[in-house]
Amino acid sequence: MPGAERQPDVIVVGAGVVGLSAALALQARGLSVTVLDREGPAAGASAGNAGAFAFTDILPLASPGILRKAPKWLLDPLGPLSVPPAYALRIAPWMFRFWRACSPGRVAQSTAAQTALMDLSKAELEPFLAATGTIGMLRKDGNLQVYESEAELNASLPGWRARAEHGIEFRHMKADEMADIQPGIAPRFTHGTFTPGWYSIADPKLYTLALAERFIANGGSIERAEVSALRPVDNGVDVIAGTPRRAGHVVLAAGAFSHRIARSFGERIPLETERGYNTTLPADALDLSTQVTFGGHGFVVTRLSTGIRVGGAVELGGLSLPPNFKRSEAMLKKAKTFLPGLKTGGGTQWMGFRPSMPDSLPAIGRARATPRVTYAFGHGHLGLTQSAGTARLVADLITGQPPAINMTPFSPQRF
Repeated sequence: MPGAERQPDVIVVGAGVVGLSAALALQARGLSVTVLDREGPAAGASAGNAGAFAFTDILPLASPGILRKAPKWLLDPLGPLSVPPAYALRIAPWMFRFWRACSPGRVAQSTAAQTALMDLSKAELEPFLAATGTIGMLRKDGNLQVYESEAELNASLPGWRARAEHGIEFRHMKADEMADIQPGIAPRFTHGTFTPGWYSIADPKLYTLALAERFIANGGSIERAEVSALRPVDNGVDVIAGTPRRAGHVVLAAGAFSHRIARSFGERIPLETERGYNTTLPADALDLSTQVTFGGHGFVVTRLSTGIRVGGAVELGGLSLPPNFKRSEAMLKKAKTFLPGLKTGGGTQWMGFRPSMPDSLPAIGRARATPRVTYAFGHGHLGLTQSAGTARLVADLITGQPPAINMTPFSPQRF
């Protein structure tokens, strides 16, 4: 193959936070790495997320609780969970797998696996930030989950008990204590739970771009190329992206587009797309001291270095349908009601694709066709949170080290 003499040890497909974190981890193991991306660094979900390292979010989206809420939510086309009618038939097989993952036994298994990955990701985060020169972007401001009644708080208690069993610190409180942490919340929210161990990044796009800069400074190469297929060959993998390229190993971390590439060598992964929406307001839109989560309404309000971001919700609508920015507008309208001091002018709307598996666990592991392709995708809304832990696991797999946690629950072939 042309250029084979210059082939890197590893090609990483995807320049989001997971792909770049893995590329940096592989560089740290002494490997030469090239990153390919269809649009360039931080062009997808890594740019527009809420900026949280949500290590306390150990409970899978697939759960009995979501099944109880789903019928009410699905009736509201602008609510926390929606499926556009034009996509309903196509997503039905994924929804069936999601329903099966909501059984108590499966939820317990998923929670244990998610906790292990969260613990690893938290342990890896600060050393990774220090090594990449980004530690100054880390914040530890906590998260305040608010409820509209004592009954709503009580309904959440099983989840908090599960967190307590895993050593996660939190504190339930009433409105007066909430006001000490974050003044200006509407009086309709009578109870809350504060989680001090909630980290965030100053701005997720700037963080991902900083990782790209460090990767290049370390001798790596980032090329803009749309990968259409992977072809295992003797002692390597051919990457089909305009000009063919070859590497000894490939990491597939292309987010919501990953399953299309995996299909090129015969593997069908049940990956779907949570389309996330937000509006980023100017920095003076609200004096915000902690992230505020309106769980009953499916969105958060968070402070970034570049503004106040109002976003969240789940729209299971695939990759092709046009954005429905009425969802962003609905969240912003609610946020103004819930935080009356919020100034809603001058915002920028965004929609991005969050790659999601039916059981809420990512696919991390080797491809069925060849051990020279390693998957690292399907993190849902936890890509930033689990990026450092995933990078460690990918580096372990490629360099032949024993993985830091049990990889079985994350097997790409588990379905």
